[in-house]
Amino acid sequence: MNPENGYCRGCYRTLTEIADWSELSNTEKLEVWSQLESRKPQAAQ
Repeated sequence: MNPENGYCRGCYRTLTEIADWSELSNTEKLEVWSQLESRKPQAAQ
């Protein structure tokens, strides 16, 4: 986890997103996936 932004350095999800992943609906998972690309430049440190 990157302490500066709270994103996983590998998958770019937050701890909450990772913890809740198995309980999210497909729609909710797609919403998370849609945000990951924009997080990459911020998380790549």
